Amino acid sequence: MTEARRLPDFPWDSLTDAKARAAAHPGGIVDLSVGTPVDEVPTVITSAAASQPAQAPGYPATWGTPELRSAVTDAMHRRYEVSGLDPDAVLPTIGSKEMVAWLPTLLGLRPGDVVGVPELAYPTYEVGARLAGADVIRADSTFALGPGPVRLLWLNSPSNPTGRVLPAEHLRKVVDWARERGTIVASDECYLALSDPGDGAVSVLHESVSGGDPTGLLAVHSLSKSSNLAGYRAGYVTGDPALVAQLLEVRKHAGMIVPRPVQTAMVAALTDDDHVHRQWQRYRSRRERLRAALVGFGLKIEHSEAGLYLWATAGEQCRLTVGRLAEHGVLVAPGEFYGPAGAEHVRVAATATDERIDEAVRRLQPPE
Repeated sequence: MTEARRLPDFPWDSLTDAKARAAAHPGGIVDLSVGTPVDEVPTVITSAAASQPAQAPGYPATWGTPELRSAVTDAMHRRYEVSGLDPDAVLPTIGSKEMVAWLPTLLGLRPGDVVGVPELAYPTYEVGARLAGADVIRADSTFALGPGPVRLLWLNSPSNPTGRVLPAEHLRKVVDWARERGTIVASDECYLALSDPGDGAVSVLHESVSGGDPTGLLAVHSLSKSSNLAGYRAGYVTGDPALVAQLLEVRKHAGMIVPRPVQTAMVAALTDDDHVHRQWQRYRSRRERLRAALVGFGLKIEHSEAGLYLWATAGEQCRLTVGRLAEHGVLVAPGEFYGPAGAEHVRVAATATDERIDEAVRRLQPPE
């Protein structure tokens, strides 16, 4: 494996000792280190999946069913006010992580090409670049990237790990910058459904950002968080019809196909907005309870406007904070997982049951 393609160690493997320390707590571990959904899959979705006949011997379409593609465009319009999307410019994906990891390769990037990622970023953006042999630049402003040839630029709002929301004005500047240079913009929007209406979170395909033109833009979505479908591996990408067609062609050759029962479940998830609203309310309540407890424990919360996570700092090396919380049976992720700028932060996920969240809150209260 060449130096450019060598992959980093899997970050969570380094949490073994802290996890064991947290698990030794008399009340058991409260694991807030990963963003894995714990709530039930809504009945409207499980019923739709169960309605599929067991006899389905043929291959499903890589492109997805027409019903699924239309459900995506309708949901993008209802939920995010994105108008004018062509159902033919929709492609279902096997969750969103595989699209993040393989997008540079699917787009034909190669050694010498450059991928821009946020300064604090989901690690798979860098992994995807390395799989293609491309180089990575970290920056929170496109203007910090300089005038060089960046082939692909990742955005993520609301952010993992920080929960930061980038307003439409900022996103529009990014898109304008990218279009002047022929840079493809990929926006990871898997937390967009978990934002308050007043947060200002918008899709890169919203008219205020794109100008009503999807050229050069891709929006990557997941149903894992909003519909608790992490186990189904259900996601999609949409945007520039030419780019989606390119992705479709490669994926047909590679056999990257979403199973037919999952496509049916996705239609149900995308058609029903009530369960998404309920899930958003659950996460918002959990985040607010955790926020108060972490502040009481002596941490400062930064950003964290939306999504699943709280971005917290005690002004010390992040592993020290992880260790102190583990002593209370609470496991969190070190900020350094997401880039050097996270060296003094931890990421706290709201993906635990209400009982476990309340237990973490109880443990973090200062002694009377």
